Amino acid sequence: MPTDIDHETPPQDRYAYKASLMGSAHLFELTKKGLSWKIGGRSDVWAYTDIASIRLSFRPVTMQSHRFRADIRHASGRRITVLSTTWQTVALMVPQNQDYRAFITALHQRMAAAGSRAVLSGGLTTIHYGAAMVCLALLAVAMAGLLVRAIATGEWPGVLFLLAFAAWFVWQIGGFVRRNRPITYTFDHVPESLLP
Repeated sequence: MPTDIDHETPPQDRYAYKASLMGSAHLFELTKKGLSWKIGGRSDVWAYTDIASIRLSFRPVTMQSHRFRADIRHASGRRITVLSTTWQTVALMVPQNQDYRAFITALHQRMAAAGSRAVLSGGLTTIHYGAAMVCLALLAVAMAGLLVRAIATGEWPGVLFLLAFAAWFVWQIGGFVRRNRPITYTFDHVPESLLP
C-alpha cells in the first residue's frame, strides 16, 4: 500500500497530482512489488504484469493548454488516470512536465523488465478519432463555402475574419489532432508526442 513519501525512493519512481482543487492528492509510487497508488480513500498495489494496458494522450483543458494523460487499466478492469498537471489555487493549474515524463518513462521500464504483455496505445480510440475527423471535414467544407461567398460578394472584412479564424482553429485544434492520432507502441519506443 502507498505510504508517506520515502526519501530513499528515486524521484522518478514517485508522482503526485491533484485532479481537482477540493479533492485529495493522487499518489503513485513504483515499488518492487508493482505500481502502488492511493486516490482518496482507495489504495492498492498492481503488479507490473497485472497492468493490462496503458493509453497515453494529449488532453488540453481551458486552464492548461499543454496537458497530458495516461490511462492505466488493470487486468480486473479497474482504471486509474495520471495527469501531467496539478491544481494549485482556484485559478491556477500547474504543469509538472518533467516529473510526469520521468514517472511515465520509469513505469514503462519497470513493466518491460517484469515481462509485461500490456497493450500500449496512444491518442484517441479509432472510433473517436474517426468521428473527430468527420466533424473537422464538415467544418472545413462549411468554412470554405463561407469564404467563397464572402469573396464573391466582396465582403473583405468577412474574408479577413474567416482567414484569421481558420488560422487560429488550425493552430489550436491541429496540435490536438496530430498528437492524438491512434497509434500502438512498444516499451522501448514511448511516443515523444504524447509526453511533455
